[in-house]
Amino acid sequence: MKWEVVIGLETHAQLSTVSKIFSGAPTAFGAAPNTQACGVDIALPGVLPVLNTGAVERAIRFGLAVGAKINSPSIFARKNYFYPDLPKGYQISQYELPIVEGGTLTVQVGDAERTVRLTRAHLEEDAGKSLHEDFHGQTGIDLNRAGTPLLEIVSEPDMRSAEEAVAYAKALHTLVRWIDVCDGNMQEGSFRCDANVSVRPQGSATLGTRREIKNLNSFRFLQQAIEYEVQWQIGEIEDGRAIQQATVLFDPDSGETRMMRTKEDAHDYRYFPDPDLLPLEVTAERLAAVRAAMPVLPQARREKFAAQYGLTVYDAGLLTASRELADYFDAAAVGADARTGKLCANWISGALSARLNEEGIDIAQSRVGASQLRGMVDRIADGTISGKMAKDVFDAMWAGGGDADQIIAAKGLKQISDSGELEKIVDQVLAENAQQMADFRAGKEKAFNSLVGQVMKVTRGKANPQQVNDILRRKLAG
Repeated sequence: MKWEVVIGLETHAQLSTVSKIFSGAPTAFGAAPNTQACGVDIALPGVLPVLNTGAVERAIRFGLAVGAKINSPSIFARKNYFYPDLPKGYQISQYELPIVEGGTLTVQVGDAERTVRLTRAHLEEDAGKSLHEDFHGQTGIDLNRAGTPLLEIVSEPDMRSAEEAVAYAKALHTLVRWIDVCDGNMQEGSFRCDANVSVRPQGSATLGTRREIKNLNSFRFLQQAIEYEVQWQIGEIEDGRAIQQATVLFDPDSGETRMMRTKEDAHDYRYFPDPDLLPLEVTAERLAAVRAAMPVLPQARREKFAAQYGLTVYDAGLLTASRELADYFDAAAVGADARTGKLCANWISGALSARLNEEGIDIAQSRVGASQLRGMVDRIADGTISGKMAKDVFDAMWAGGGDADQIIAAKGLKQISDSGELEKIVDQVLAENAQQMADFRAGKEKAFNSLVGQVMKVTRGKANPQQVNDILRRKLAG
């Protein structure tokens, strides 16, 4: 039997406010345990939550970015469950009326585009953290994260492979960073995914029983966890066993998922409206103010780059992997024609990105500025240097050697493009390589490459390669 995979993701994005969603306690990462938890966070008797306006505006910004409906009013609810790191015995979240409803996200999967529908995005507070590793036979509780503002973004079950799920997660990660609602730091837990995975016979319209893989904090783990879970579920069904709805954890060391508990349904949490928080009204004025401050979104930048410079959808996608990278390309390509713009794109996606990856830094820390890169590209475009020479120029710029023109002058890298001078050199090479001339005329194409190499050797790599090719072919045809 052939199986179809069905995947939906629930993503928790920590909102980039400096204080918590219902208290004034700070949200900075890395503080000593329990030093950033106030009376509201630890549920002292009589304390009351006060909603953080910054968290609301960030939720609205996300909703506008995905074309969703902004609900007004939206309702905060109590999600009741017991866990040691949840002092109140409930989590303040949203259930029946979330602030963001619907919306879509366009996802690039290879050369194809997919549209993933969003169910909702709702505001909620994070719980604390249970620490097991440093305590022998005991568990420590750190409440620094308690009350940290989260936007939980829930997709429809529209993805059909681990590859699609990772592409969606990356697109969402790019978007929340792009619109500055979340720093996207996965190592610090600012962006983490839960994957709901099920399988069904191909062609069936009925969803299979899902299992939820919790707290995946890297794209690699997300892919590995889904791929393992899919094969496990198919194996169970084909062996005649039923899938039980459950919450599971992924073990990166073994590459396997394991059941943590049977999965709760919404009614198990006994949701009801929080009596301490009024319904949240979003006024037309606030909505208009947030809309006016929105940046141009990744999809629009991709379309602009593709149309203006003739870039492929894939290349335009690489250049919009972050807002900072798109800004760098815009600065490098300002006023450029299509050819020069494409050269800028190729150098950014190629040599520059490779160097950034090697050194583990991002585009904001690049040692070659956008104007420097453009200066080098202009010298390629006007024939001053070849693409091969440009590699030396780029390396020198990265090492702090100055701008392209300074390096070209200092290193004597100017390309020989004088046709008269090149004609003389080609005549000299042909006179000294009669056998290779004969071999080429006998149909051996490799002999031509050898002759080109001889010319480049004589000119110490400074001859314009295209002109050398043209002159050689003309003379050999005569």
